[in-house]
Amino acid sequence: MISAGTTLRRIRETKPLVHQITNYVVMNETANATLAIGALPVMAHAQEEVEEMARLASSLVINIGTLSEHWVEAMLLAGGAASARGIPVVLDPVGAGATAYRTQTSRRILDVVDVTVLRGNAGEVGTLVGAEAEVRGVESMSVAGEPADLAREAGRRLRLVASVTGPVDHVSDGERVLAVVNGHPLLSAVTGTGCISTALTGCFLAAKPEAPLEAAAEALAAFGVAAEDAADGAAGPGTFHARLYDALAALDPDTLDERTRIEEL
Repeated sequence: MISAGTTLRRIRETKPLVHQITNYVVMNETANATLAIGALPVMAHAQEEVEEMARLASSLVINIGTLSEHWVEAMLLAGGAASARGIPVVLDPVGAGATAYRTQTSRRILDVVDVTVLRGNAGEVGTLVGAEAEVRGVESMSVAGEPADLAREAGRRLRLVASVTGPVDHVSDGERVLAVVNGHPLLSAVTGTGCISTALTGCFLAAKPEAPLEAAAEALAAFGVAAEDAADGAAGPGTFHARLYDALAALDPDTLDERTRIEEL
């Protein structure tokens, strides 16, 4: 059952630990967003402790935004430990398609780790399933085909839940496709909002591991509602960014379902 409000309430009651191996650009943002939604972040990436930390967490978020080889090895170690325990894993293949290193690293993680949800833009996800795509830096410029079809194909071929974000988000397990219409254009004017959506996916997945398709869609819808609230009265990207954390913290589980716009295609 899709109910972002129910899952949000569960997050705030249980305060799951979300282990995040993420990038330097967004580490503070994703930690604050995790706290604002009601979960607990830990940003551990040292090889000496990542396996132990992953085993303690309720979910693992892997984000390849600022790559180096020792971080890649830490991601593989943490991912292996989480997979062995059945702990859900979210992968954000930041910039896959822009360079061979990012693409190869994403595929290496997908090969070794039991990734539960792949959260990326259309260009990144398209690259990983062999679609014609252009990624410039970390931004998706173009991709062949429709986003809903891409999400379904990625879910089917990679055997996971594909969460493809854009003006309308599409989430699929290879069969069902959920479209999420919540959000605001200012999200594209602030760096790190895609990475925040990945972190929040980890939060919702930690609270609803039995239904990853629904959890992934609910996370995007809740973030979209918060973005709508943050944009109301914001003077521009700077004030929107600051208001975004307040809006996440102010989300009301009792009214959230009335505001989310999740449609099954």
